[in-house]
Amino acid sequence: MAITLNTTLKDTLLDGLDSTFNSGTLTIYTGSPPGAGNAATGTALVVITLPADAFNAASGGTKTNAGTWQDLSANASGTAGYFRMVGGSNILEGTVTATGGGGDLTLDNVVIAITQQVTVTSFTLSSTN
Repeated sequence: MAITLNTTLKDTLLDGLDSTFNSGTLTIYTGSPPGAGNAATGTALVVITLPADAFNAASGGTKTNAGTWQDLSANASGTAGYFRMVGGSNILEGTVTATGGGGDLTLDNVVIAITQQVTVTSFTLSSTN
């Protein structure tokens, strides 16, 4: 039998991420995610400093972004493939899609040009247990 969590516990665990990733960094890379335990790969296109209060309260086992996650000038050109969120030594990694694409993190445009403004249109983290 698999371990299951009720929604209240899922929300509590997800809300624990606030202190870990608030004011952390979010980097958008080209290529495929290498796995959070491995060194980043691809080209770092954008580095966003997350707001001090970066997330909404978890609800229904899901956590979403709060405030504006944006970089006014991309560092490099390329197609976004994955993101890495870092808070201290903690790493959260997932896929990037264009708005409406249904990825973990969506951008206003995944084809990024150097100096382009880049905006995260949504971020969703869900507990599946």
